[in-house]
Amino acid sequence: MGTVADVAVARPDTAGPALTDVRTRYPWQARVFDLVLTLVVLPLAIPASLVLGLAVALDSPGPILYRAIRVGRDGRRFRMFKFRTMRRGAAGPGVSSEEDGRYTPIGRLLAAARLDELPQLWHVLRGEMRLVGPRPEAEEFVAAQDVSYRRILSLPPGITGPTQLVFADEGRLLARSRDPERAYREDLLPRKVQLDLDYVADNSRLRDLALLVRTWGVPARQLELALAESSWQSRKHAAAAFLRAGVLVGAVVTMVALFVLQGSTAI
Repeated sequence: MGTVADVAVARPDTAGPALTDVRTRYPWQARVFDLVLTLVVLPLAIPASLVLGLAVALDSPGPILYRAIRVGRDGRRFRMFKFRTMRRGAAGPGVSSEEDGRYTPIGRLLAAARLDELPQLWHVLRGEMRLVGPRPEAEEFVAAQDVSYRRILSLPPGITGPTQLVFADEGRLLARSRDPERAYREDLLPRKVQLDLDYVADNSRLRDLALLVRTWGVPARQLELALAESSWQSRKHAAAAFLRAGVLVGAVVTMVALFVLQGSTAI
């Protein structure tokens, strides 16, 4: 998967508007739809996030979460949470291919499988994003397609959607180019914009459910491809980090369970 690279860039007033005169449509039925489904998946998402977050921390120095500046509801900038996938302080272009040397071993796998986006469930709970919708884009690329994005941003951005599914292997596409950022801006971005425009013109909760079902299998497929293409050393390193993270989370859960059991027995 290719992403807008998680390299820290200083931006003024991230709460301010990136596009003016944009008003998003988010009816209460859609809000209830998102909240119910998010609450259903949280029992799985929370322990998975604990393991992944610990793996990121054990993999390389730096924060667990990266806050990417994106343009969202009402055309306003917001800080979108992702698991950190790149080395702390790594500088480079604004987009990344699967061969980007800035990735950490764990980060490369998380980005490929889109598991780095799991913390964005927080934005769904806050109402800043939807489960399904146009992909939130970086401000510089929104500015390059501002007329189209005034229509696209009439809907809240989503964690998944047609664009995210069609370009699930974006990193491999960008890896074929000698200039990934130019390839993204001139080739991939216009195609993604058209997909988002089509979604804005024709969307429904039934279609959103179908897109969520299709999304369910993406992480496993992408992770399998990423593992097949990675070196033995990288796979060994990633497996060790995941194992240590799993053991730590398991130990904490066991201690809490024993504490609760002991307390109930004492009563």
